Amino acid sequence: MRKLALHWQILIGMTLGVLWGMFASGFGLVTFTLDWIQPFGTIFINLLKVIAVPLVLVSLITGVSSLSDISRLSRIGSKTIGIYLFTTVLAVSLGLVLVNIFEPGKAFSPEKREEFREQFANTTSEKSSDAETVKEQGPLQPLVDIVPGNIFGAMTDNGKMLQVIFFALLFGIALITIPPDKAQPVNDFFEGTNMVILRMVDFIMKTAPYGVFALLAGLVVEFAGNDPGSAAELLLVLGYYCIVVVLGLAILIFIVYPLLFTTVGKIKYKQFYKAIFPAQMLAFSTSSSAATLPVTMECAERNLGINREISSFVLPLGATINMDGTSLYQSVAAVFIAQAYGMHLDLMTQLGIVMTATLASIGAAAVPGAGVVMLVIVLQQAGIPIEGIALILAPDRLLDMCRTTVNITGDATVAAMVARTEGQMHPVTEIRVE
Repeated sequence: MRKLALHWQILIGMTLGVLWGMFASGFGLVTFTLDWIQPFGTIFINLLKVIAVPLVLVSLITGVSSLSDISRLSRIGSKTIGIYLFTTVLAVSLGLVLVNIFEPGKAFSPEKREEFREQFANTTSEKSSDAETVKEQGPLQPLVDIVPGNIFGAMTDNGKMLQVIFFALLFGIALITIPPDKAQPVNDFFEGTNMVILRMVDFIMKTAPYGVFALLAGLVVEFAGNDPGSAAELLLVLGYYCIVVVLGLAILIFIVYPLLFTTVGKIKYKQFYKAIFPAQMLAFSTSSSAATLPVTMECAERNLGINREISSFVLPLGATINMDGTSLYQSVAAVFIAQAYGMHLDLMTQLGIVMTATLASIGAAAVPGAGVVMLVIVLQQAGIPIEGIALILAPDRLLDMCRTTVNITGDATVAAMVARTEGQMHPVTEIRVE
């Protein structure tokens, strides 16, 4: 009997997780789920995180050293970053257009706004404090943060992925410039290490259906508590806002990206989505671009035919600085909160949101919930009450799942575009999704 493909196993795990969560909420099994099921989801996330930094480090070093030409590296790098910035600005602008057309913030009653503000007061205060720390730093602090003071310290924190990328790029460039006979043993070491890490990814992914089940079961019971009806009621109240965000994300993933990967990348619509579907499912269930990175790279290389020297450079960089879904969400959420407070934002203020959200997406860590902290900075820049973030915290975890899926789809799209323009794509005879 043929084994069920991995992405179908993940879908089944997601469905069963949601069903179990609703069942547990209705039959008093919330504590049991949180104590005995949810931890396995946390273990699965930790397994993915533990492999993320080594994968980025080794992949970038092998990718850069394989280029053997610094001028070519510069060309590919500038092309990649340029496209990433373009898609991010496009995403923020699309979000602003949609939120100004549909005006979801005007659907809230004053009573409901006050209820949310009180319910999430502690969380709002914590996010504001984190954002204030970031805001108080100097204008060049993001540049300072890129250069690690201790690479081993940076490797222990997934939030410092940019520092790991900087070190890997520096190491790879230096490796190109030394005599080939001296560089070869180092290249062999990292090639072998890369194969070991990819095999570890295969092992970890065999547990994905069970990890996803545990993650979603825990998410649902946390959302609903002992009353499954409260989850439905909350989603109805915030439904309009969620629909606007999801509509923007859908336009990105089903219209904008296809225009790019079909015209520049020369990849058929159906072929592209079939190729990256496993990565999309994992991104949706984990809400982490970094955790999904190993699978995104595997799909890009094996199913799309993107050469490893391109995928190992473009995709880790994208998981760190390219957050199109998060950027769109920040623009919609900021204006939504302003509308809920009866504020009118002029054109210059909204252009400021475009700039701030674009820069914030570069600094956002590729982990669940990072966009919320960066959203506070966007709110402060636009003069919108920070406490209004309480209004959007309830459905944020669900929207985070959607925008992470968009983030990794954007990364794969840019990788395909860069690979095609560099002549670094090989034909794929069969798309493997197991």
